[in-house]
Amino acid sequence: MGNVLRFLCGKGCNPTTDEDLESQGYHGVSAANVGVTALAHDLFHFEITSQVPEGLSKNVVSSKKAQANWYRKLLEAWKAAKPPPKTPEEAARLVIETLKRHQKADVEGLLAFYGLPLPHTLVQLTAGAPTSLPTGVEYEFQTFPVDSRAVVDGDGMTVYVSTTDPRESSCVPREVQVAAVQRSEARAEKNYTKADKIHKEIIESGYRILNFQNNEETLARKYRIRLRGIDAPENAMPYGKEAKEELTKIVQGKCLRVLVYGEDRYGRCIADIYCNGKFVQELMLKKGFAWHYAAYDQRPELARWEKEARDKRVGLWASSNPEKPWKWRKDNKEKGKMRR
Repeated sequence: MGNVLRFLCGKGCNPTTDEDLESQGYHGVSAANVGVTALAHDLFHFEITSQVPEGLSKNVVSSKKAQANWYRKLLEAWKAAKPPPKTPEEAARLVIETLKRHQKADVEGLLAFYGLPLPHTLVQLTAGAPTSLPTGVEYEFQTFPVDSRAVVDGDGMTVYVSTTDPRESSCVPREVQVAAVQRSEARAEKNYTKADKIHKEIIESGYRILNFQNNEETLARKYRIRLRGIDAPENAMPYGKEAKEELTKIVQGKCLRVLVYGEDRYGRCIADIYCNGKFVQELMLKKGFAWHYAAYDQRPELARWEKEARDKRVGLWASSNPEKPWKWRKDNKEKGKMRR
C-alpha cells in the first residue's frame, strides 16, 4: 500500500501538525483525496493484474474489454504526469483529457465511481496570487497547514501563524513567552498535568503550541478569518454543509497566504486567501458555494464569477431560488427577538 501512495503523489514538503494527522486516515489519506487515492490504487492494481475494479460496470455503459483499454490509457497518462495528480480536480482533468474521445456517459460514470468532479463542475481559474500588495491591504502572513476542524463554515476558518515570523515575534505578550518556557520545563519533568494546565492558559491568550511530525514544538498565534467579498450559506441553510466541505477540501493541510484588509465587529480578519497560488474566493464562487457579498465588496470579478456559476447551475445555483444568507440571518435574528 505504501508503494501505491508513493506512486500517487509522493510526500508533501509542508510540515504537518499532530492535529492535521488526526484529521487524516491511514497513510495521510483524507476525505478530500480518497477518490484520487482509490484511482491510483486501481491503476497500480491494473498494471499488475490487468483487472479493472469490480462494480465499475454498474456506473458505465461499455464492456469490460473497453474498460481495460481506458485503464491502460489512464495508467500511461498517470505515469507521464509530472507530478501525478494530487487533488480530485487534477485527477478529474487527467481522466477527462485522456478519455476525451470516449463516450460522455462512460467518462462521467468513471468519475462518479471514484467520487471525482464531473466536467461541468470544474472551474478555470483566472486570478493568480498578487506579486505586490494590493491597495487596502493592512498586512499579510503565511499560515501553518490548516486543520480540517478549523473550517467553521463556507467563508470562515481559524488559522495559526508562527511566532518566529518577524511581524509576530515582536508582539508576543511577555506572559505567553514565560508560560511557553514553563510548559516546556514541566514536560521535561514529565509533569504533564501541569503542562496541560499551562497550555490552556496559553490557548486562552490567543496562542497555541503546535506539535510537528519530527516532535518539534512551536508557539503559534491564532487568527480567525472571514473571507472577504463572499457570503456562503450558513451551516443550517441548504448547501451550508456542502459549502463548508468545499472550503475544507481547498485548504485542508495547506499553508495559506492571507492578505488582511481589516477586522469585522466580531474580531475576525477580513482577508483574501491564496492556497497554492489559487484565489480561494474565486474557487468558492465559481463552484457555486458562495454569493458575491456586493454590499461590502464591489469588485466586478466577484460578480462575474458568481454569474458563471449561476449560468452553469452548479452548487447552490442548482436550486431555482436559493435563499440569500444575509436575508436568512436577518430573518432568524428577528425570530429570535420575537421568541424573547
